[in-house]
Amino acid sequence: MRFTFKYFLLSALCFAFVHSKAQNDSILIKQALIDTSHVKPIPITLVCSATSFSKKRFALVAATEAGLYAGSLIGLNELWYKDYPRSSMHSFDDNAEWLQVDKVGHLTTSYYIGRVGTQLYKWSGIKRKKAIWYGGMLGSVYQSTIEVLDGYSSEWGFSWGDFAANTAGSLLCIGQELAWNEQRIVLKFSFMQSEYSKFRPDVLGKNLQENILKDYNGQTYWLSVNPASFMSHETRFPKWLNIAVGYGADGMTGGNFNPPYTDEEGFQIYHERYRQYYLSFDVDLTRIKTTSKFLKTIFYSIGYLKIPAPALEFSEKGVKGSLLGF
Repeated sequence: MRFTFKYFLLSALCFAFVHSKAQNDSILIKQALIDTSHVKPIPITLVCSATSFSKKRFALVAATEAGLYAGSLIGLNELWYKDYPRSSMHSFDDNAEWLQVDKVGHLTTSYYIGRVGTQLYKWSGIKRKKAIWYGGMLGSVYQSTIEVLDGYSSEWGFSWGDFAANTAGSLLCIGQELAWNEQRIVLKFSFMQSEYSKFRPDVLGKNLQENILKDYNGQTYWLSVNPASFMSHETRFPKWLNIAVGYGADGMTGGNFNPPYTDEEGFQIYHERYRQYYLSFDVDLTRIKTTSKFLKTIFYSIGYLKIPAPALEFSEKGVKGSLLGF
């Protein structure tokens, strides 16, 4: 089994890089005395697009990507792979594990790396379609590299299900950029600590930080749609308000099945595994109007998190409501 922490690593680094570029971009524009009044702004964009190709910007983006790529893979090898024996290249079928919550995690991570990559390539001045395709595929390329590393590990193997999810996440980002030049359908993440980590802390995490990354019971992934972006510009529907559909699962202490667990009194504890579906409101922070560059950076950086809001949960156990669906 594999956990999502290694995939969130590059995402966090990419967001940090976007933050630094957002702060420096206005300085670069002022120094170059560029008149951008004739340039139509791109929706949901933190990093300003260059009006022409810039070798310096592209070199900076390429060098940063190469550094992050190499550094993260070296770190993964030290923290993850070196403790397990190597093997010849092989694949394995993990599509049934964790009720596919991990697959949605792959899709979401690939999507967000693609969003960051697209904006960075636009910032460097690469032509629009090339920036979208090259930047949008970064998540899939990066995670596929990790799949290859898994393929040479005796503990795991190359997962075609993960590969498909990685590709789907990239294509969701690319398709929207090509069709609308913005992201109207956004993937988001939320977490609520579950009760199951105490039964298998080595697998599900020993503390909150590990739980967030390892405990699939607490993870929920959301498809957050912005209705106003599909309406006329004059609509009074709040442009920041989204409708979100979520997916999660509960009762899992193992990938394919729950190992037997006996408490201190000798009683066996059984957990029922089941899927959960959600319907809720959400906020697209990047569509909130503000002139503050600091707030824009914050809104963009945490935009992948689902905002707590009233929600309905649908599962085999029935329907229940929550004031703060997260």
